[in-house]
Amino acid sequence: MVTRRQFLQGAAALTLIGGVGQQRALAAAVAGMRGTSSSAIPAAQGVSHYVDVFVGTGGHGHTYPGATMPFGMVQLSPDTNDAGWDACSGYHQNDGSIMGFSHTHLSGTGASDMLDVLVMPAQGPVLLQPGARGLPDKNYRSRYDSAAVAAERLPPDLVGVPGPGYRSRYDRASEQAQPGYYRVRLTDHDILAELTATLRAGLHRYTFGKKGSGHLLVDFAHGFHDNAKVPCKVTDATLKLVGNDTLVGSRRVHQWANGRYIHFAMKLSRPFTRAELFSNDAQVSGGQAAGTHLKAALHFSDAGDAPLLAKVGISAVDIDGAMRNVDAEIPDWNFERVQRAAADAWERELGRIRFDTSSATVRSTFYSALYHTMLAPTLFSDVDGRYRGMDLKVHQLAEGEHNYSTYSLWDTYRAQHPLLTLYQSERVPDLVNGLVRMSLESPAGPPVWPLQGVETYCMIGYHSVVVLAEAHAKGFKGIDYAKAWPVYRKLAMDEDYRGLPYYRKLGYIPSDKVDEAVSKTLEYAYDDWAMAHLAEAVGAHDDAKVLRKRSQNYRNVFDRKMTFTRPRGENGKWLEPFDPRGMGHSSKWRDFTESNAWEATFLNQHDLYDYMKLFGSETAFEKKLDTLFTTSSELPADAPPDIAGMVGQYAHGNEPSHHVAYLYAYTGAHYKTQSRVRMLLDTMYRAAPDGLAGNEDCGQMSAWYVISALGLYAVDPVSAHYVFGSPLLDSAEVDLGQGRKLAVVAHGNGPDKPYIQSITWNGKPWTKSWISHAELAQGGTLAFTMGATPNKKFGAAPADRPPSFGAAATA
Repeated sequence: MVTRRQFLQGAAALTLIGGVGQQRALAAAVAGMRGTSSSAIPAAQGVSHYVDVFVGTGGHGHTYPGATMPFGMVQLSPDTNDAGWDACSGYHQNDGSIMGFSHTHLSGTGASDMLDVLVMPAQGPVLLQPGARGLPDKNYRSRYDSAAVAAERLPPDLVGVPGPGYRSRYDRASEQAQPGYYRVRLTDHDILAELTATLRAGLHRYTFGKKGSGHLLVDFAHGFHDNAKVPCKVTDATLKLVGNDTLVGSRRVHQWANGRYIHFAMKLSRPFTRAELFSNDAQVSGGQAAGTHLKAALHFSDAGDAPLLAKVGISAVDIDGAMRNVDAEIPDWNFERVQRAAADAWERELGRIRFDTSSATVRSTFYSALYHTMLAPTLFSDVDGRYRGMDLKVHQLAEGEHNYSTYSLWDTYRAQHPLLTLYQSERVPDLVNGLVRMSLESPAGPPVWPLQGVETYCMIGYHSVVVLAEAHAKGFKGIDYAKAWPVYRKLAMDEDYRGLPYYRKLGYIPSDKVDEAVSKTLEYAYDDWAMAHLAEAVGAHDDAKVLRKRSQNYRNVFDRKMTFTRPRGENGKWLEPFDPRGMGHSSKWRDFTESNAWEATFLNQHDLYDYMKLFGSETAFEKKLDTLFTTSSELPADAPPDIAGMVGQYAHGNEPSHHVAYLYAYTGAHYKTQSRVRMLLDTMYRAAPDGLAGNEDCGQMSAWYVISALGLYAVDPVSAHYVFGSPLLDSAEVDLGQGRKLAVVAHGNGPDKPYIQSITWNGKPWTKSWISHAELAQGGTLAFTMGATPNKKFGAAPADRPPSFGAAATA
């Protein structure tokens, strides 16, 4: 098992540049370039206008700003770096130069891969190395002749100086982006680069600022790698020229998703004058090359005469699939048509939630977050319905089905998937059936963190079962739950998997035998809760009983005397020394996954009323919650960078904390949930490059904001209900699908009015601090009345508190 901390560690604080205004308008600075596009790209319209795609591209958000479609297979975006923790998406605001534009990226992860098929336009000699990260030596090209540059012969006085390389500075004022479109001026080459995308293909347009020849470098060895000295590991790579206007290629990449396949087909808007293929940076003769380190240079004698377009289809199946994808989705060379189609698709999906507020800042933050909730999972099937399964074999979908990849399930089961069940309901069966197929096809069994047909084994638990159980609990049809059940049952009941034999035998995982054992115990307990629901759904009632009881194994790592979850040895004794801020009881062991005892103590999502008894009383539990938020935020030196966004020992920058502010509802002190949630909404998010408290994590960080801004949160997604928070909106309308609408109104809301005074549902008084998915999914009007002082009676009565473990609270 590899956690994000173990995959990539360490991150220096970065000085951020840029801002929201920089990214909104189109680049006037490039409008006067000779040979520029015949028509300007229109500014984003409708609610898309509020999206700032640069949110999270600074700090440690790990997002990318490039062109993609909602849940699209292609993410065509600039790469500023390909190694290091803050290069997980390939882009960071602080890097200062661009290596090129590649077609696959991860959004906000803490570990990385991808960055496939890098394309870089240039004039002058062909440079085969990117050069050092940051700002290339601006005087290098003028100080030495082109032959020396091409041969990369460094005079003694330039040893250690960045360059030479194909990366380029870029004009930050010219860097503009909106959903489905990106543009930037590469200043070292005087080239305007524009990007847009369809679901399975990317479209480039390069306008050369100078007359004469130019070339496109295709670096097929480029990809994310662990450090700058060790290249991306590639096998089975091929490049082939087809005629004088097409380049195709295949490779396998052995990085995070070890052994994944990628194929591409690139077609050019006019023939290249000549082409060069390189293996290990040595030119090879003929029209094809094979090896592990391949590149191509496609030359154009007339590069500066008119914009040069390149359309690139990708596929995990084969080159024919990539060719079909690009031919089907981009049959012409009309860049504006493709860009408009992408813009329309984004407006349609973003417009499923019409969010109104008097605060322009909140509106931009909301729609930027909503945009990020649709960057994963990603489509992973070709136009003909073929896809590469988790067995790395090629499979065929039934007509109308789609396959997906990029499920960051340790993160996204908490808020993103619950949010999708509300505003992307028609997509849910495809997304969940994809998990069912993976469980049947994968040698590893149920998916944990699947990427491009490969199990990465990243993070802990097997939370795909939560997504299945939630979908069933919410009544989604067309999903073969029964087919998935035997695979999940085998893992839960029989497999020797990441400490599960200890868990089954002892009721907990000993921290002197298994790393991150406390967190694993707690997360397996929640997975057991989800498994019990799935068992009932398929008629396995005896299994459900066993699993439901086993889901209370959280008790076995809870120390009643200290009122903390903590590490326990195989002999049953608590392990010393114990520091609730610490990562482990010794330097040899990590007891928690990207958290500590303070955070893990509140990881319980499904059995709150029995859990609170372990603290002595609900009052004691509530006081412990208070202390979580008010104690010192100090962390030990060995804490992973994922633990961020600190409020006391609460860490909003990492997912285990995301439900915690809502736990006050179970104690009857719902007004404290309202206060804490509003504070987190106000302080942990901004529409700025460094506007996220931690990694975006494939939509989870943003999904927390979106659903919380609507006044809702799924503490226990399997329960199929939502706890109220403190809505940021004045009003909102959510398209629930099938003609149903959910209207949410917050009367008297404002920055200083976080407290719920009362609620009505379809005009009738609603005294509960929660509401079921079944009620919301029918459509209606949820109306909050807000105020500056708490109404401590709201949600206080046991009958009005959220159910837990399938039962209501008792007095």
